[in-house]
Amino acid sequence: MQCNILFSRCHPTAKMAVPRSCVLWIDYCRGWSRVMLCYGLPRLRSSWPRVPLGARHLSQEKRTTETHFGFETVPEKEKGGKVYQVFESVAKKYDVMNDMMSLGIHRIWKDLLLRKMHPFPGTQLLDVAGGTGDIAFRFLNYVRAQHQEKQKRQIRAQQNLSWEEIAKKYQNEVDSLGGSRVVVCDINKEMLKIGKQKAYARGYKAGLAWVLGDAEELPFDDDKFDVYTIAFGIRNVTHIDRALQEAHRVLKPGGCFLCLEFSQVNNPVVSRLYDLYSFQVIPVLGEVIAGDWKSYQYLVESIQQFPSQEEFKELIEDAGFEKVTYESLTSGIVAIHSGFKL
Repeated sequence: MQCNILFSRCHPTAKMAVPRSCVLWIDYCRGWSRVMLCYGLPRLRSSWPRVPLGARHLSQEKRTTETHFGFETVPEKEKGGKVYQVFESVAKKYDVMNDMMSLGIHRIWKDLLLRKMHPFPGTQLLDVAGGTGDIAFRFLNYVRAQHQEKQKRQIRAQQNLSWEEIAKKYQNEVDSLGGSRVVVCDINKEMLKIGKQKAYARGYKAGLAWVLGDAEELPFDDDKFDVYTIAFGIRNVTHIDRALQEAHRVLKPGGCFLCLEFSQVNNPVVSRLYDLYSFQVIPVLGEVIAGDWKSYQYLVESIQQFPSQEEFKELIEDAGFEKVTYESLTSGIVAIHSGFKL
């Protein structure tokens, strides 16, 4: 049917059914053109200049009802549903695939994000698109260790305490997190489900809440959180500018915005190798491990579509954040952007 439609467009007077060989040839050409799009020299971001941010905005204004879903152009109203289906499909194998795709390096990147955050006891964190809990669990571990160290210092500072008095201070400790809390907000029910299962298995209960919500329309009051984090999630929202504005809205004055996301590789050789690995290996891993080629093909395409470090920095500043900086990691494969609500 599809081949007949395509054939009739080229030959309106044609009445005959198109042979199966035509179907195969069309499918082959479509697949080959996709490969050329992914691997041809124009797709190597380090080899060719990127479209200026201003020009990109003008282009978007002309087609305000369309956006990208990977390399595909889709109506804006459809992207959210498509992204939801992707993460609903990959949720159960999400952590395993992260380890396989990054060779475990994603764990180091997330540790560096927490180190840059350097939360103190009492910090109120909102982790958006954090359904599987990776950032939340690291946060809880970090603030618990900070609180325990603070408690030890206080006890050491008090002279002549008996063993019984010291024991009571530990036993009477009601909140091991020192008042810290983390709210994990994710739009995908399956991702939240996986996160809750991990939390239960690892014994995380206190100071942790799970909320179903959209990054572009957060279900929280203004000026509520000390820190906002989003790791490998903001490139999947339909309107990045709206998500950034919402981040600014829910942060308290003086609050910190932190984003860990794939970015532009700054080494031409690494860029070529990275592109080949992304498009030739990652979808295959997705098919073998998760039984899902298409979802992982979208994920690598979405990385290519995401703004460069400088472009994303400008978007963060446009949302109202100040003192915006970024740090590129692993030759720019990922970057941590930070800013403050002042």
